[in-house]
Amino acid sequence: MGLSPSAHADTFSRDHLPPADLWPALEFTLPELRYPDRLNAATELIDKPAARFGADRPALRTPSGETWTYGELRLRANQVAQVLTEDFGLVPGQRVMLRSPNNPWTVAAWLGVLKAGGVVVTTMAALRIREIGPVASRTRPAITLVDDRFVLPEIDHVLYSELRKRAEGKSGEFVDVETAADDVALLAPTSGSTGTPKITMHFHRDLLSIDNTFGRQVLGLTKDDLVACSAPLAFTFGLGALLVFPLRAGACSLLTEATTPVQLAELVARHGVTALATAPTAYKTMLREGREGDLAGLRLALSAGEHLPQSTWERLRDDLGLRVIDGIGTTELLHIFISAAGDGIRPGATGRPVPGWRAAILGPDGAELGAGEPGRLAVIGPVGCRYLDDERQHAYVEKGWNVTGDTFVRDDDGYFFYRSRTDNLIVSSGYNIGNAEVESAIDTHPDVLESAVVARPDSERGSVVCAFVVLRPGVTGDAAKAKEIQDHVKQILAPYKYPRDVRFRDSLPRNANGKLQHFVLRGIAEDSPAGVQ
Repeated sequence: MGLSPSAHADTFSRDHLPPADLWPALEFTLPELRYPDRLNAATELIDKPAARFGADRPALRTPSGETWTYGELRLRANQVAQVLTEDFGLVPGQRVMLRSPNNPWTVAAWLGVLKAGGVVVTTMAALRIREIGPVASRTRPAITLVDDRFVLPEIDHVLYSELRKRAEGKSGEFVDVETAADDVALLAPTSGSTGTPKITMHFHRDLLSIDNTFGRQVLGLTKDDLVACSAPLAFTFGLGALLVFPLRAGACSLLTEATTPVQLAELVARHGVTALATAPTAYKTMLREGREGDLAGLRLALSAGEHLPQSTWERLRDDLGLRVIDGIGTTELLHIFISAAGDGIRPGATGRPVPGWRAAILGPDGAELGAGEPGRLAVIGPVGCRYLDDERQHAYVEKGWNVTGDTFVRDDDGYFFYRSRTDNLIVSSGYNIGNAEVESAIDTHPDVLESAVVARPDSERGSVVCAFVVLRPGVTGDAAKAKEIQDHVKQILAPYKYPRDVRFRDSLPRNANGKLQHFVLRGIAEDSPAGVQ
C-alpha cells in the first residue's frame, strides 16, 4: 500500500483504514493522476485557482444575489482555518463535522477544515439525531459546525453565526498544512445506507482525481460556466458538481439550499445557468410540467443518482438539442467512473469507462464475462472503496475490483448498459428481469408520471414483478387501468417481464437526494397483500 508519512497528529483516520489486504487495486494511468507526496486539496481547489483565474472572478452565487469572488472565498476559508486552530485548538487529523445546507459559508468551512489539516465529515442538514448520531459516534468529530437554523441540542456544536463573528477578527493569512496526498481528507456516509451507516474514507489526492478523470475528461466545465446542482454538498455528487469541478475550472456555482425541480428550472432560466447537474427524476418532472423552455440556455446537463430513461434523454435532445451526460458513480469511489459526452453518447447506454478507469462485468464466480452477458459491474481506478472499520468492506472489494452492486451488460464497442441494482434483480420462473427496463416501459404509457418496480415473493414463481405506479392527475388507478398498463408493457418487452402486480400510489419514496428507495417498496410488496394478478 506504501502510504506516505502522515501529517496528522491525530492518527484516528489512518488507524481506522481497512487492512491492506482488503483494499481494492488502485491505478494511476494518466499523467495527471501522479501526485507529489505532500498535497493539500484545499490549496489546489481555492488558492491556485484564485491565482490562476483572478481573485476578482465570481466563485459562488446564491439565488438572493449574494456573490463571493475567488479572493473572498480564499480569505474566508483561511479565516475559518484560523478560527479552528487558534480558537478551538484543532490539530491535523481531527474531524470536523458540518451540518448545513448548500451556502457559501459551508464551502468556506469545508475548505478551511482541509487547510487546517482536519478531516471533513459531511452530513445533511435534514438528518435527525437518530440518523446523525451514529455518524458522529463512528467518526468522533472534535468540532461540529452547525448552521443556526439546524441545531440539534443533543450534539455539542459551534454555530455558523459564531464562526462568522470569530472569522471577522482574523487576518485571513494562513499557511495550509502540508498534508500527505494519501492523508484522509473526507469521511462521507453513503446516501443509501440503512441501519449502521457506511462511512467512506477519501484522501486529498482523491478529490483531485475525480476532476482529473470525469471532471476534465468528460464534463469539461470552462471558466465561463455557471453551475447549478440539486444535490447537497454532503453527497459526493453535489461535492464534485458544485465545489471540486467548478473551482478547478475557474467557474462559478449557484448554491441553492432546497428547491423542487420546477423551482430549479426557474432558477436556471433566471440566473443564466449554463451547466446543470441533477437526478433523472428532476428532468422528468421539468418535462412533465412543461418547463423545458427554462433549460434552453444550458450548455451541458449531467444526470446521475439513478438510471436515466432513454425516453427522457431523447426528449431533451429532440426538444432542446441537449445531449444529457449520463453517468454512474458511487460514494465509495467519490464520483462518476462510467459516462460519455457529446458524440460519444450512445442513447440507452450509461457510457464507457471514464479515462483513468477500467470496468468489467463479473459472473457469480468472479470471472469476467463477455459482451452481451449481464453480470455485476466492477471497476478499478485511482480511487477505491475504503470503509471506516466496516465488515462490509469484504463485500464491496473482490479480487481487487470495486463491485458496485449494479447489474450491467457490456456491448462489443465497450459501452455499458444498466440493468438493475444487483439487489433489485428480479428472478421470476427462472427468468432474470431488470427492474429498470420494466420501469422504462411503464413510463412510456401516456397516463403514467413515474413508476418503480421491485420483486414480490411468490410461492409458484419465486418472485413476480411488482410495479408501483404514479398516474397523472385526474386518472383513476383501478383494475382496468392496471390491465391497460400490463398490456402496454407486453407490447414493448417480452411478455414474461410484464408486472403481474400493479399498485397505484400518490408518490414514490425518495431520499433527500431524490434517489428512489426501492428497498422501501420491497418491504411494502413483501408485507402487504398482492395487487392485480
